[in-house]
Amino acid sequence: MKIAIHKSEWGFSKSWIAYCERKGINYKIVNCYDSDIIQSLKDCDALLWHHHHSSAKDVLFAKELLFSLEQSGFKVFPEFNSNWHFDDKVGQKYLLEALEAPSAPSWVFYEKEEAYKWIESTTFPKVFKLRGGAGSTNVKLVRSKSQAKKLARRAFGSGFPAYDKWNDLNEQYLRFKRGKLTFKSLAKSIRRLFVSTRFAKTVGVHKGYLYFQDFIPNNSYDIRVIVIGDRAFAIKRMVRPNDFRASGSGNIKYDKSEIDTRCVELAFKVTNHMNASCVAYDFVFDKNNSPLIVEINYGFAHEAYFICPGYWDKNLIWHEGQFNQVEWIVENLVNSLKAGSN
Repeated sequence: MKIAIHKSEWGFSKSWIAYCERKGINYKIVNCYDSDIIQSLKDCDALLWHHHHSSAKDVLFAKELLFSLEQSGFKVFPEFNSNWHFDDKVGQKYLLEALEAPSAPSWVFYEKEEAYKWIESTTFPKVFKLRGGAGSTNVKLVRSKSQAKKLARRAFGSGFPAYDKWNDLNEQYLRFKRGKLTFKSLAKSIRRLFVSTRFAKTVGVHKGYLYFQDFIPNNSYDIRVIVIGDRAFAIKRMVRPNDFRASGSGNIKYDKSEIDTRCVELAFKVTNHMNASCVAYDFVFDKNNSPLIVEINYGFAHEAYFICPGYWDKNLIWHEGQFNQVEWIVENLVNSLKAGSN
């Protein structure tokens, strides 16, 4: 048995490699950007690739490569059920509705006239989102019909850039103020106001659709639950000052007492329904204090979770102690390969 790992300077791959070396798991480093990557995998049984939504190269073909391998019977991570909806809020809308999962109501339109009719009949505020973007990128609170119509005209006109340079600068400045970013990195964001990024040039603009989600008021935080196989862990993320967004705020609470276990239970249930190996859920609470899913993902900034004090198993039994959750991905994949060979 041999596992192929696409190595990156960020993400899960360093932990995957360290785990394989510690456990004596046979692996090799591959470059998924190579044109002959399929041939390079001939002596392997599985591929692990933590592809990223903000990488121009990854966005071009990561899902297509992984789906193609999976179609041939080759084991991959992330597999289709965890991956197809990654960084696609429109896809997530349809998925969560089809599964009848408790989620924040959302609407998507593909004609400006239909969007206008809905805008005239609905109430505000609503949350406007592009289908791509993480860490609260491309997310705005829309307070009026006139603001919504302005967005509709742009959605069905010039469109929205996938990379929001002003939002990026604001987010980086907040990180700089908290002491989590160097001035050199902040300067790079300032430079991007004038020099476009490779990602922006590659992905282009979002146009031809308009997506809104219900604004769920009175939430000073969200709950992020991540399910990997039969284990789950969670954090509470506080919203930004004078804002409604929690994702990417950096203000995190880890204590188990901060987590509503109904979110954990629901995350296990939906993941099982999806037959997925790894799903991260963002939860808020409605006026009846019931949890609602806002977004889902397969990828996450894993190092922020290393100080979680423990995790739940599928029976909601708590297991105390810190862990490296991305090692579970390798462990589960190896167990699946072993089970398949028996």
